[in-house]
Amino acid sequence: MPAASSIKVMVADDQLTIRALVRGGLQQLGFKDIDEAPDGEEALRQLIVKPVQLIISDYNMPKLDGLNLLRAVRSHEPIKKTAFIMLTGRADKELVQKAVQYGVNNYLVKPFTITTLKEKIEAVFGPLT
Repeated sequence: MPAASSIKVMVADDQLTIRALVRGGLQQLGFKDIDEAPDGEEALRQLIVKPVQLIISDYNMPKLDGLNLLRAVRSHEPIKKTAFIMLTGRADKELVQKAVQYGVNNYLVKPFTITTLKEKIEAVFGPLT
């Protein structure tokens, strides 16, 4: 049972409002160490320098989308075991199947509530204390 405050998080989304919503939800759940990136390319650069335990990434982003960010994370040894939650406005089967094939831990459909965010994170880490 990890404490939310001990889990480092990267939020990657090209929409500032979504990043702010995710950050706000995470802070309400007790997360303190939260980094942000406006696209998958920037997220990957930051992750290589400062690894985290959880990545929450939008699917649809410029430069490097969420699926390719997931593939890059899974192929980079130091961060390949990082928990990855895909954030998407589309819950289509094909996307979910591809994400599962590439090793996603969970996915979160927009719009989401703090309760849903917590459930998705706890499904990966177990109950947050």
